[in-house]
Amino acid sequence: MKFVSPWGLALGNFSPQALPVRIANLRLRTKLLLSFVLLSAGLTCATLVVVRQSAQAQVQHQIEQDARNAILMFQVMEHEQQMALSHKADLLASLAYMRNGDPTAIEDASEDPWRSDDCNMFALADKKGKIVSLHSTNPVFPIPVAEEMLHRSLSSGNMSGWWINDKNVYQVVLQRFYDGPPAKGNLLGTVVVGRSMDARGASGFARISSSQILLRYGNNVVISTLSPIQEQESLRQLQEEPARQQVYLENERFYASSVDLTAGAHPTANLVILKSYKDAAAYLVRLNHLLLGLGLLAVLAGGTLVYLISHTFTRPLAALLEGVHALKEGDFTYPVEARGGDELAEVTHAFDGMRDTLQRNEVQREQLEEQLRQAQKMEALGRLAGGVAHDFNNLLTVIKGHSELLIDRMKPADSFYGSTQQIVKTADRAASLTRQLLAFSRMQVLEPKVLDLNALVADMSKLLRRLVREDIEFGFRLGDSLGRVKADPGQLEQVLLNLTVNASDAMPQGGKLTIETQKLKVNAAYAHERPPLKPGQYVQLVVTDTGHGMDAATKSRIFEPFFTTKESGKGTGLGLATVYGVVRQSGGFIWVESSPGNGARFEIYLPRAVEKEESDSYERTPGRTRRGSETILVVEDEDEVRSLASEFLGSAGYNVLTAKDGVEALEVSERLGSSIQLLLTDIVMPKMRGTELAQRLKVAFPRLRVVYMSGYLDQETCSGGMIEKAIFLQKPFSRDSLVRRIGEAFEAKTCAQPMPEKTLR
Repeated sequence: MKFVSPWGLALGNFSPQALPVRIANLRLRTKLLLSFVLLSAGLTCATLVVVRQSAQAQVQHQIEQDARNAILMFQVMEHEQQMALSHKADLLASLAYMRNGDPTAIEDASEDPWRSDDCNMFALADKKGKIVSLHSTNPVFPIPVAEEMLHRSLSSGNMSGWWINDKNVYQVVLQRFYDGPPAKGNLLGTVVVGRSMDARGASGFARISSSQILLRYGNNVVISTLSPIQEQESLRQLQEEPARQQVYLENERFYASSVDLTAGAHPTANLVILKSYKDAAAYLVRLNHLLLGLGLLAVLAGGTLVYLISHTFTRPLAALLEGVHALKEGDFTYPVEARGGDELAEVTHAFDGMRDTLQRNEVQREQLEEQLRQAQKMEALGRLAGGVAHDFNNLLTVIKGHSELLIDRMKPADSFYGSTQQIVKTADRAASLTRQLLAFSRMQVLEPKVLDLNALVADMSKLLRRLVREDIEFGFRLGDSLGRVKADPGQLEQVLLNLTVNASDAMPQGGKLTIETQKLKVNAAYAHERPPLKPGQYVQLVVTDTGHGMDAATKSRIFEPFFTTKESGKGTGLGLATVYGVVRQSGGFIWVESSPGNGARFEIYLPRAVEKEESDSYERTPGRTRRGSETILVVEDEDEVRSLASEFLGSAGYNVLTAKDGVEALEVSERLGSSIQLLLTDIVMPKMRGTELAQRLKVAFPRLRVVYMSGYLDQETCSGGMIEKAIFLQKPFSRDSLVRRIGEAFEAKTCAQPMPEKTLR
């Protein structure tokens, strides 16, 4: 029997393993509902805020516009009243002129037809500005104040304006009258016509403009539609901040806008119009209530809909979750069914694909771990090979050297002559094997020379043609006037060989292979497209094939050691890594362009050398050696090698001094330094390296000649001070090669020969 909960969960006939899944479904559904409620509430609040802000801005704009309209209305009314007063002032001036300034004109004007509601103050002043007659209805305007106002208006040139005293406010118009043409000498007097503004008139204007009116003169309120308390509060706020636009009176907010009535006069009079925000606030409250009700209704309706949708959505999600739990336990075969083509079905398909990918990645991880262990093993083997090669070279030097000494002392007819020759040949083969070990461990010695790249490519062409299959079209295009490059010729030959073999392997069905050279000036834009190439003058070597090409992923890894796309046993993955190392050690750059089905193009950029092409000036014909009587200091930590080198040099007539390390060599030089003409030293020795020893002895004896000997160069040696040029003797050496190198050192034009730049590969 099953019992279904209100949340849609079957509580009967369930397994303990299914309970966490169903609880997870409940949590997810709750999260969906809560998320939607929060989202709806957030959107509703945001809408309320936006609408309220918009309504507030609109209300504020409307209130400001109403205030401007009220001021404009007041100014229109003021102008119309001024026109009417001006007309009556003209009539009164004519009457005063006809009566020659008689004050009775004012008394007559105060009665019909002059008197009306639009004109209730008349005044007459003589030509000096003294008021001789003034008649006004309630309220009464004092004559001294009127004279003061008249003088202020006449002095400022204003023929209209406002006269204010205590609670009396009049809009007035002044009109002068003359005895003849208007001139200062013909002035007879001035008439004043005014209309009073009282609280009743202010209230009427306030009703028309739907606002409150406040007329202040200086720091006093003259006319107002506010209560006395509100008058004092508004006056206080306006005095504290004259440019204030918001005024708060008894918890009610007003917008304040004013117009000056006596511009330029002091004290000033201005009319303040106060527009209330009360109706606008009530409108905003009603709008908020309406939007809030709509928002709550939308949240409730949406929550119900989301509940129904989530119930349908979480059912297939539960099956997917069970598959996830199975995957956690290592089960990659748990059935996960995807129905339909919606997003959840896509997620289910994606999960199934990711599960397959994880299974493949697990296998690949094991393979990568195996490759890492193999790479670490090869690295350790390389270090071991370098160390073994060093010691083995010393042993081979002793074996080969003493074998040569035996051959020199034997005749061809001796029974052991052939065996001794076999020892020499075997030692040479062992030396070749040692060089291979050094190449593998990247400790071989490179000797850069300034050379012609075209000549090197031409010399290699015969060998390369023999390497290329008959179904491959092989061509050369060599540029003119390339200039020279500085590199190890043997290593450049190895680069050509590796690139040719790599191109041939990329064309199993035949194709076309081309080798090109040209000189090239690289600008910044060209270098930017081929990082890390730098602008400059280069000699370019290009190897192009029409093979199957490479994709971007393969191209990004082709220079990695031990990376190969060939079948197992068909490649070591060291060919292109060697090419990259040689090019970079020569100061050059390499760039590859390739895509699947379009072949590959390897571009090598070698800096153009400014030096002249080097010739082997010390090379001698075989068997020709130099004999001498100079004194040579031999420094070697291996006793057998040191003894053998001493015997070789002694047999050539040289005087030989020996030392087992750099410290002992310095002691010998202190005693016999002036007689030592050449230093023959091993490079890698305990206590002091041969390069350091040579530098210290050259400081004390500048004319001392130096010859270095070594079976390999480690990284520390290469970075430690292998100077620009020196004579180097490769171990294992023969007597002839040793004596020849010594002869080269003595025959050199300069005695200060430094060490050549040696490089690791």
